[in-house]
Amino acid sequence: MSDTPGTGGTGDTGDTPDTPDRPRDAAGRPRNARERDALGRPLSPGVSGVERVPDDFVLPPAEALAEAQRLIDSGRPFSAHEVLEGSWKAAPQHEKSLWRSLAQLAVGLTHAQRGNAVGAQTLLRRGADGLTPASGSTPYDIPVDDLRAEAARLADLARQGVAFAPTLRLVRNAGQPPADHSAAQAPVAT
Repeated sequence: MSDTPGTGGTGDTGDTPDTPDRPRDAAGRPRNARERDALGRPLSPGVSGVERVPDDFVLPPAEALAEAQRLIDSGRPFSAHEVLEGSWKAAPQHEKSLWRSLAQLAVGLTHAQRGNAVGAQTLLRRGADGLTPASGSTPYDIPVDDLRAEAARLADLARQGVAFAPTLRLVRNAGQPPADHSAAQAPVAT
């Protein structure tokens, strides 16, 4: 996997030779100007979508985590992924793996919302595995070991075809219990 945003790290397909006229930012990276639905899927031209996180949106770490958690809690893990991806792009080199892994977890939740069990399982596991170097620590109050365990549990549910509430607790909150995923009932489309 590449550490370079836009090259497949979180599910972004990047650019292809057959899209030379695709909009690009100042650095030459491809940008998609199409409206998207709440699950991050591009909509047909002329169809209005949800408010998007700007491509250059970067918050300080604690604020990025709070905003990503708010978005996950409101059922918008794709938008949470965009917030976390901004932090990944702006992070110092020694933190890029942490932020990339968090973004991958949000993409895994997005795949679960879309009914894509294989994508959910793959990205949840990839994100959990990417957090391994931070095991035993709580950078920015992220309960890394708990988050890894919960992501692995959700990946197992996806593998089994069991639907689950697409949420994770990114930051420890005093007095708040862990996320409850007991809403699992119907199989996820594979």
